[in-house]
Amino acid sequence: MDSVVSDVSRVTGLVEPEPEEELKAWQTDRTRAPIATKIVVAGGFGVGKTTLVTAVSEIAPLQTEALMTEASEETDDLTATPGKTTTTVAMDFGRITLDDDLVLYLFGTPGQQRFWFMWDDLVRGAIGAVVMADTRRLSDCFPALDYFESCGLPYMVAVNHFDGSERFQPEDVREALTIPPHIPVMIMDARRRISAIETLLALVGHALAVSPE
Repeated sequence: MDSVVSDVSRVTGLVEPEPEEELKAWQTDRTRAPIATKIVVAGGFGVGKTTLVTAVSEIAPLQTEALMTEASEETDDLTATPGKTTTTVAMDFGRITLDDDLVLYLFGTPGQQRFWFMWDDLVRGAIGAVVMADTRRLSDCFPALDYFESCGLPYMVAVNHFDGSERFQPEDVREALTIPPHIPVMIMDARRRISAIETLLALVGHALAVSPE
């Protein structure tokens, strides 16, 4: 009987339907629309923005990585990241669904000063920003901190711990950067999905607390 069914399928072109993908709660309940939010991931050159977006994105992340050339030798300091061969020249983009009906769209900004003119467009419509920092070169995150302070966008600081770098407590980083007490500061590893998700959740919670509407 199986062979007959198989033969009929080949002749008629009919095939058994593929098993349906498991749907989220908001996909089956028409009264529950997903809450889509935009988050910006900013910070200095080579701090791990692309790594974070790639680690958490449930879709193939959009990356605008370009090979670094001799033309950037005088502007891009590779002392702390000697193995880095590419850099983001426009943005990184990814998406992650949290808590069934909360969808986060992640936009990673380019770190170098020559690309700062794009920040206004990338930040438009965002609920908050993650400012990534490297304790070996904390001053690199000052421009991002100043930018979000001036535009009033809720933000948090995520210290990306690199192998071989000295570990510091969040309060030590807060003091070094003179960050106000209400701004969250976390130590994280951008390569680890769970660590990156915890950082994003902390930002969402902070943004809701600051701007509950």
